[in-house]
Amino acid sequence: MRNLLVAVTSVLAFAVSTGTAAGAPLPSPEIFASNNTAIITDPADPRLEDRLTGFDREVRGIVRANGGVTTRSTLLDGVFWSSDLQQTTFERSRKFDVTLNEESLRHTASTIAKRFGQESVLTFRFLHANSPEVDAVQVEVQGITAQQVREGLLQDAVAREKLGGGSVTLHDKAILIAGVDDLPTVRAFITKIGGDVSRAKVRKGTWEFVGAEAETLLWNGQKAA
Repeated sequence: MRNLLVAVTSVLAFAVSTGTAAGAPLPSPEIFASNNTAIITDPADPRLEDRLTGFDREVRGIVRANGGVTTRSTLLDGVFWSSDLQQTTFERSRKFDVTLNEESLRHTASTIAKRFGQESVLTFRFLHANSPEVDAVQVEVQGITAQQVREGLLQDAVAREKLGGGSVTLHDKAILIAGVDDLPTVRAFITKIGGDVSRAKVRKGTWEFVGAEAETLLWNGQKAA
């Protein structure tokens, strides 16, 4: 998956949570990944209709091999900005909710990147709002289409730089991931493309783009020989 980000995402009244309270259970870590290696610039390309069922099955197997379980797999339509092409590109991908610790999550993402020829695979771990590890936010908002994200990226140079792109579920829920300091940019982007920022769900965590070259780790976190 190319420079993802991520998934689809003035100071307005923002009556939603911006983190998980200390002591509350955290959602499962997530892996955003694709098997696509082609540059797709036509939103009507038939490859964008692929439900990635075989890919889903293979990734679940990789998660199991690393000691985890996939609790949910969500099909996504991704829209990204290519600085080389100076236009938007498209990609089908999946979000995998998994039961993996930090080391196993990184190793799993690295394995997926290597297996499917990806530059990087994005992981997101949810954290309590006051955790010193927080460096990213995930914003979800209903009622946003991939076409709205595409048009927004074409018109918003700041969003192109900060977000790189976004992902939308088949039920028009945008998932945007950005650095924690870029939350105002995410909010402004949602508003510009016609989303209701007051209904957005914001959660804090830490993100990582993991390449195939990531170090192999043992389950106890020690480097493999």
